[in-house]
Amino acid sequence: MNNSAAAREKILSSLRRFPGVPEKYPRNVSVMERKSWTQAEKVVQLKSMMEAVHTEVRICTENTWGSSLCSVVQEKEIGQLLYGSKTELGQHLREMCQRTPDTMPELVDYEQPIEETKDLLFGIDAAITTTRGGIAETGSLILWPTPDEPRLMSLIPPIHIALLHADTIHNTFWEAMTTEKWNSGMPPNALLISGPSKTADIEQTLVYGVHGCKELVVLLIQ
Repeated sequence: MNNSAAAREKILSSLRRFPGVPEKYPRNVSVMERKSWTQAEKVVQLKSMMEAVHTEVRICTENTWGSSLCSVVQEKEIGQLLYGSKTELGQHLREMCQRTPDTMPELVDYEQPIEETKDLLFGIDAAITTTRGGIAETGSLILWPTPDEPRLMSLIPPIHIALLHADTIHNTFWEAMTTEKWNSGMPPNALLISGPSKTADIEQTLVYGVHGCKELVVLLIQ
């Protein structure tokens, strides 16, 4: 037996005699579970955290989010709005255009592959998406991209408008993962978003709205 074979056999013999991986100590996750707020408190906490990083949070209801959206469109002079036409939100937006066409921008459906829509993505005024929920502790939105609402809708257009329902706000990241059973299946590009783009590369000074999404507006529906 040559040296290589002898060394290999020695390693294999050691592995065969090894009793196995010892049982791990129970994990202590109490530090991740510590927060517990009421829904009203979660709204206040998330709003405060997001506004601290230059996000606009507008509180509205199921009956008023449409008018809040129209206000955002007028204030920011949005002429074209990228949306997912096959979503429930898309249906609502089309109905709004039919009822009050003068208050709504042109709706542009994101329906082509990225290779065919580069000019559209970089030339659009704004995009609107739904959210899966929020995280109060960190002031974050949870986006679960789908073929109808690809992740680039929230990353490239200069203005991102996001709809968030108050009853989908979790206390912590840990709570969001466990209660929604993320371990059973996640998209390849789940996103946590707290505010518009920022960088500290310019003379080590934090600057907001430098690239990608320059403004984030959250319509928080209670």
